[in-house]
Amino acid sequence: MASLSNLARLSVLLLLLVFLVQPIWFEPLLRPLVQANAPAIYNRGSLFWLTILHLRTVFIATVAATVVAVSLAILVTRKAGAEFLPLSRSLVNIGQTFPPVAVLALAVPIFGFGEKPTLIALFLYGLLPIFENALTGLTTLPPAVMEAARGAGMTERQQLLKIELPLALPVILTGIRLSVVISLATATIGSTVAAKTLGEVIIAGLQSNNLAFVLQGGLIVAVLAVLIHDALQGLERALSSRAHV
Repeated sequence: MASLSNLARLSVLLLLLVFLVQPIWFEPLLRPLVQANAPAIYNRGSLFWLTILHLRTVFIATVAATVVAVSLAILVTRKAGAEFLPLSRSLVNIGQTFPPVAVLALAVPIFGFGEKPTLIALFLYGLLPIFENALTGLTTLPPAVMEAARGAGMTERQQLLKIELPLALPVILTGIRLSVVISLATATIGSTVAAKTLGEVIIAGLQSNNLAFVLQGGLIVAVLAVLIHDALQGLERALSSRAHV
């Protein structure tokens, strides 16, 4: 069953790559969705490079959110930083409180049009799931393991790097997975402020009443989200198995 599932994922990935490199091959399938003389394949840029740029934006924002969120979780799980837990929760909730569109509207006057406002919106939106999962992972460690580490004479730094973070990693990765999936979809609105994302294809379709364009942009984002979600979920399972060995 697992091999069939992996084969299906590989087939979808290959089909996606073929579509991004040679979208013209799929024109007969999309032609019924457009009006006469309207292009069925997005022709205002390369779908392949828009996908790469979309993924790059999500990657940068997720890495930044992971560094900040995990650092905050580590801080508030230490004795010296426990008092900052309510403040940290308030900070990471900002991204969920403000809609991404509002963040873009506030960021554009300061940073201008382009990728930067989108990165800020994705960064803020991705903090909460990573922080909460990191916090859960670091506060639900087996007491016996932590006692053994202290008994072995490990310093707090050694306990964090060799015991706490490795054991909490599967839970942290769950938060990263959620953040990535959210960011993949949310990044499309970046094209409203001239960021190069797959939202450009969707917006072009909406402006020209071209359903084929909208479908192309939406399907690429959806397939990417499913494939990346499954890949990260598989990594979580592998890390969890190793942690329990």
